[in-house]
Amino acid sequence: MATLQEKLKEQIPKLRDEIKQLVTEHGEKVISSVTISQAYGGMRGVKGLVCDTSVVEPDTGLIIRGRPILEAKLTEKLPEEIFYLLLTGELPDKTALKSLQKDLSDRTDVPAYVWNVLRAMPADSHPMTMLNTAILTMQKESVFAQKYAAGLHKNDYWEPMLEDALRIVARIPVVAAGVYRIRYRKGDIIPPDKKLDLGANYAHMLGIPDPSGEFANLMRLYLTLHSDHEGGNVSAFTCHTVGSALSDAYYAVSAGLNGLAGPLHGLANQECLGFVLELKERYKGVPTEKQLEEFAWERLNSGQVIPGYGHAVLRVTDPRFTAFREFGERVCPEDPVFKIVSLLFKVVPQVLMKQGKAKNPWPNVDAGSGALLFHFSLTEFAYYTVLFSVSRAMGMLSQLILNRALGTPITRPKSVSTEWIKQTVNKM
Repeated sequence: MATLQEKLKEQIPKLRDEIKQLVTEHGEKVISSVTISQAYGGMRGVKGLVCDTSVVEPDTGLIIRGRPILEAKLTEKLPEEIFYLLLTGELPDKTALKSLQKDLSDRTDVPAYVWNVLRAMPADSHPMTMLNTAILTMQKESVFAQKYAAGLHKNDYWEPMLEDALRIVARIPVVAAGVYRIRYRKGDIIPPDKKLDLGANYAHMLGIPDPSGEFANLMRLYLTLHSDHEGGNVSAFTCHTVGSALSDAYYAVSAGLNGLAGPLHGLANQECLGFVLELKERYKGVPTEKQLEEFAWERLNSGQVIPGYGHAVLRVTDPRFTAFREFGERVCPEDPVFKIVSLLFKVVPQVLMKQGKAKNPWPNVDAGSGALLFHFSLTEFAYYTVLFSVSRAMGMLSQLILNRALGTPITRPKSVSTEWIKQTVNKM
């Protein structure tokens, strides 16, 4: 099989022709309509973006390049394989995988000035602020920015964008692990081991004891499951919008990750874990199913939600939750925090269905991921979104490369005023 670079050079001209033909032949056909509630409600459900790396179907969950993550056994793949799949629609063979892994290992060296900047930041800086600062600091390394300034044909934009992407994918685990070591005073920064795969290397650089090797397995799974979630979520859409202005990957990814840092996006897993630990404290251990049912009703009747249950799109159990739960059942079934997660899965959907208000009573990915991190003694909640970032960078960068290859124009939807809406409604 071809290397990643060769495969993209083969595919991109065909993709350009396909899209050009679609627009020429069907460009005036309507694929969506917008209601006033959608306009005021965050454009929820409005079909106005194209994302070929992944889609999220209500009855299936995450589908990467046409492959449902559980049915296609993508959870058994390395994160590098997922990155190749996101970009090309194909999984790499051994030769292509080895080539990509070498491309990444050759680019893991983080410039010394990045560490100087991170060490100079206030000791109580949020780890997400540190990660994003490091990415922006490295913007001076952007090959795309240098090539564009020197004069670059638009058909070639994707090639330096790919180089920037490879550098970010290679370096972001190194920087993220360094942030952990610096921010939480864990000791010296641990350099990358160029012989390890992406997930195992990240686990190694965090410095968390892993005699069984299962923490490395969790990092591989974590990076795979959070890698992409179509194009309309806050981080992906923000990255897409910034990149559409021909901002380089460092600017665009940093912008996307700033969106990921929001409580309604990437902070959800730490909130879910906090809820589970609150239950453990309240009941001095693992509660019974009856106690959990009573607590769930008490919480709902007080106007609060059950963290980790429900999803903006899904109407089934998030397959990513299923993957994490299966990992926990194999690795730490007796861990009290994980046992509470499993019990919530048995109890909460039934309560929500009886309540009759939840469109989706099933758990999303955040309901279980934090408990597994906690099991391996990664207990610094504020750092969890950094883990998410290391993974989501692969999806955002894949979308950036493809959009530059296809010449996607600047994102510029038309906005209207409330007065315009009132006048329009009155005419209906």
